[in-house]
Amino acid sequence: MAGSIGPTNKTASMSPDVNDPGFRAVSFETLRVAYKQQVEALLDGGVDILMVETIFDTLNAKAALFAIEQVKQTRNVQTPVMVSGTITDASGRTLSGQTAEAFLISIAHIPLLSVGFNCALGAKQLVPHLEAIAYHAEPAISAHPNAGLPNAFGTYDQTPEQMADQIKEYLDKGLVNIIGGCCGSTPEHIKAIAELAKDYKPRDFVFSDLTGIQL
Repeated sequence: MAGSIGPTNKTASMSPDVNDPGFRAVSFETLRVAYKQQVEALLDGGVDILMVETIFDTLNAKAALFAIEQVKQTRNVQTPVMVSGTITDASGRTLSGQTAEAFLISIAHIPLLSVGFNCALGAKQLVPHLEAIAYHAEPAISAHPNAGLPNAFGTYDQTPEQMADQIKEYLDKGLVNIIGGCCGSTPEHIKAIAELAKDYKPRDFVFSDLTGIQL
């Protein structure tokens, strides 16, 4: 079981006030404390993996990762950590302005089970961003795309078969080790993806034993 740790509704890197670029609505320390409480609760609940996901601001993620390392050290545990960013638009950048490559470099100092992307984009639109990190990352690569892009009513029209057909490109190119679905995906979508993925080998990668997990 993976414990999901979201990005919060605030950004540590940018000002929400266009008239005051230096203003920040939240501090790194406030985020660290909030994340520490969340991590402790998830571990108390028995999770096997911690997943920092839907990262739109890597500084927020750094606060989460710092809190995780503190808790792991205090409790003397080696819980594996997954990290998943989100590319917000066709520019190929996170909301705070990082490219996929810059995002990867920013978190490379932390021993991770996996790094990847989720949310915001459909499977097809995520391909170039996965390619940008899949050939350079030591950890496993994860992808949890949306079931297409939302329609005018904020719902998702892509069928399980359509989503699986687009994800096939990930598998043909050997881009991922972990595959799933985010917004708009249903149990039927996940079933279609699983049926497709069972016939493929995961991406080849050099896996660090720092987490104590062997894949």
